[in-house]
Amino acid sequence: MRSDTERNRKNLIQAAARLFEVAEGPISMTEIAHEAGVSVATAYRQFASVEEVLNTYRQDVGQLLLEFSERQQGSGVQRLESISRYWIRLVRERGAAMVPMRNRRGYLARLWEGADYLLVQANAVRPALRDAMQEQSLPDIGDKAVFLWNILFDPREIFDLLDTVGLSEQQVGSQLMAVLLGGLRGFAEGQGANAEPASHSAGREK
Repeated sequence: MRSDTERNRKNLIQAAARLFEVAEGPISMTEIAHEAGVSVATAYRQFASVEEVLNTYRQDVGQLLLEFSERQQGSGVQRLESISRYWIRLVRERGAAMVPMRNRRGYLARLWEGADYLLVQANAVRPALRDAMQEQSLPDIGDKAVFLWNILFDPREIFDLLDTVGLSEQQVGSQLMAVLLGGLRGFAEGQGANAEPASHSAGREK
């Protein structure tokens, strides 16, 4: 990719993030282009839609989580807690731009169809989730574990706990981790003998 093309692409992603951080309504590609200092035609040469710009931003944030995850050591629970706490920090620093645009389709439907911005995040938490469940003598429930993690660690809910309730990042991490571990057990025990085979999601892991 040419240097000016790469620069325009990065500028558009950063411009979209700035706009979405303060947005109270829809953002147009024209607004993103203006904020980035490029023409609308240039913006559309890089991205087909506003959603694509935002999903690329989400994927970049998810990549940071994946790289952090791959450096972690220790037990599954220890790694899962470290990864989850790092995600809370990323949300506080970068997550406001990920809140305004919500997709009507379910998380697992989009994940299993291969949405890159969801895959990178899922790959960051899958190994630790699987190992944490094994340590608790729980059956592998596949991507239902990632589904539960995604519900609890949704940026909008994290901001609600931080800003509305007034919890610290440490408190949010501790309380959500406690709920997550209990929820994983509930999912596994509720599923009983019909637990999803590990192979269902194994092909999606990096």
